[in-house]
Amino acid sequence: MKNLSELMVDLAYSALLFNSRDAAEEVKKLENKVNRLNYEIKKESLLAARSVEDAEELTALLEVGQATENIADAAKDIAELVLKGIKPHPVFKMVMEESDEIIVRVTIEEGSELAGRSLGEILLGTRTGMRIIAIRRGESWIYGPDRNTVLAEDDILIAKGNEAGAELLRKLAKNEMSLDEL
Repeated sequence: MKNLSELMVDLAYSALLFNSRDAAEEVKKLENKVNRLNYEIKKESLLAARSVEDAEELTALLEVGQATENIADAAKDIAELVLKGIKPHPVFKMVMEESDEIIVRVTIEEGSELAGRSLGEILLGTRTGMRIIAIRRGESWIYGPDRNTVLAEDDILIAKGNEAGAELLRKLAKNEMSLDEL
């Protein structure tokens, strides 16, 4: 739930920043998943509580589950702005660009060394400082890709990091720079 809610916040901001209805729809789907997981936590906690002491110990788990669901709900609220057609104020984009971490969207173009290689193989996070939080491939999404995730031409990467790393990632994706140049 923690990983999903964190991803949802990143995707929601990405949806707003890039006016992406697809990303906003994905946030809504993930919010439903977090709701189901929170329900399961509640159900399993009730079944596990055999005494007052058990119930007291499980209360913390229930509170964490509820807090995570609240974060997911807030991310959904952000994403719904995009779905309602509300454009962010220009100040929002300025503030996002001025933050320590930025979110960027890049497309892997033909000839890029990134295509056909796994994130672990190219050590993208280490080399650029950018963490890939989601990949849009055709009509589907890959959330929280890991080191075994293989990138493909035309993948749209949603990445988080600093401005310098974002520029390196853009150049790699556009085949304007090779991995050896990093």
